[in-house]
Amino acid sequence: MYDVFITKASTYLPNNPVSNDEMETYLGLINGAPSKAKSLILRNNKITTRYYALDEEGNPTHTNAQLTAKAVEGLFDENFKKENMNLLSVGTTSPDQMQPSHASMVHGELNIGKSIEINTATGLCNSGMNALNYGFLSVKAGVQENAVCAGSERMSAWMTADKFNHEAENLKLLEERPIVAFKREFLRWMLSDGAGAFLLENKPRETGISLKIEFIDFYSYAHEIEACMYAGCDKQEDGSLKSWADYPSDEWLKQSIFAIKQDTKILDKYILVKGAESLRSSFDKHNLDPEKIDHVLAHISSGYFKDGLKDEFAKKGMDFPAEKWFYNLSDIGNIGAGSIFVALEELMNSGTLKKGEKVLLCVPESGRFAYSCALLTVC
Repeated sequence: MYDVFITKASTYLPNNPVSNDEMETYLGLINGAPSKAKSLILRNNKITTRYYALDEEGNPTHTNAQLTAKAVEGLFDENFKKENMNLLSVGTTSPDQMQPSHASMVHGELNIGKSIEINTATGLCNSGMNALNYGFLSVKAGVQENAVCAGSERMSAWMTADKFNHEAENLKLLEERPIVAFKREFLRWMLSDGAGAFLLENKPRETGISLKIEFIDFYSYAHEIEACMYAGCDKQEDGSLKSWADYPSDEWLKQSIFAIKQDTKILDKYILVKGAESLRSSFDKHNLDPEKIDHVLAHISSGYFKDGLKDEFAKKGMDFPAEKWFYNLSDIGNIGAGSIFVALEELMNSGTLKKGEKVLLCVPESGRFAYSCALLTVC
């Protein structure tokens, strides 16, 4: 078995940052009317700028595969050329198509001139960590000498007004059951586009920062809790999901079946509690001392959860001081599967990391409440 190191990180954020006031310029007005929920959601999530792979008329400027490829290209240098890549493992919530796989499309964009092993992880925020874990295990087992792992999203294309106009035409429905509108609109003001990529190798770089991956753990609570975040389906009264394939095609637009939705009542009830429970399990499993953790990078979808997450961790005996937490949500938005990649890249290049320090990564996924965490050591 080999040690595995993140030897380089790279990100790609498309176009210019978009302010809160500019969002509806890019995403459009649903049936020509400004959103009533936007200001409340933005006030709670505390995001001030984000990035869209759209121009000001709402036209796409990049595909998800192109965003990911650009992040990967940032890893290439004199020490690691594109022809050296052996494995490409990528994760996303928002692939450009159902088939071919996202990894296939990214490989095609990279034009590296050779066949490589590819892997695609799908799902929600944990798909990026799933992709990282595949690369980690491949290098650790000696199957590959290196792996390129990436997390990315292009959610803006899912959030443009034309995707919701058919549903919103029935204004009486929206007035009588505002939760129908809110659960679909909620994420319009939360999500951002971008990609991050890591190079994994079986030895650290001689110069610069490398991060040794000590472990990556995963936990799912789908055996206890119904779905909270979902798309391509709709939730029924009993909590089950009805697939798009079981709806008549003329209902797909009327009910925004393909829109990504969030059950905020379940989100508030479980997301922090189960996150703390899962992290406590990892600390017990690996016999970790919370005081020995130097940096905590927790992916959160909204600034609303920031203080609550710290409190829940503290209740489980993991009281990390405020100065140890690192966030960049307010500046880049919620990039889902790419968020933890983009945050760690910024920390790696900040000049603040010191040899021997421990970096903790925590990623929640509200789909049906799955969590991951990883411990890294600065080399």
